[in-house]
Amino acid sequence: MRPFHLAFPVTDLAATRRFYGEVLGCKIGRESPGHWVDFDLFGHQLSAHLRAEMPADRVAGGAVDGDVVPIPHFGVILAMGEFLALVKRLDADPSTRWGLKPKLRFEGESGEQRTMFIYDPSGNALEFKAFADDLQIFAV
Repeated sequence: MRPFHLAFPVTDLAATRRFYGEVLGCKIGRESPGHWVDFDLFGHQLSAHLRAEMPADRVAGGAVDGDVVPIPHFGVILAMGEFLALVKRLDADPSTRWGLKPKLRFEGESGEQRTMFIYDPSGNALEFKAFADDLQIFAV
């Protein structure tokens, strides 16, 4: 599978660098100081672009398996060990803004997964998830 690229808005590049670089442990790539910075998010390229304010057309949430989840959001499907290590890393950082604490979703059903939502310093929602069986990723 090839890496994806996502460009997204942020309101504070320094706070964004700390969150993605230190809290999530992303390698920092190319950047244009005062404009944008790239991050390696588990092999995928994220480009954080500075904006004076966040776009106003963001939707509050959607329902998934009894939870309200932030829309829009982005994230990565991790191996279970990576997911559990990231949970520990986020739990250890007092600045972590949880959208949904780690939980088991669709238990005993098709697509059973561990999932969690966090917010970056600009309010962008990220979801990280893991499946015990990767064949369940696209199961119906």
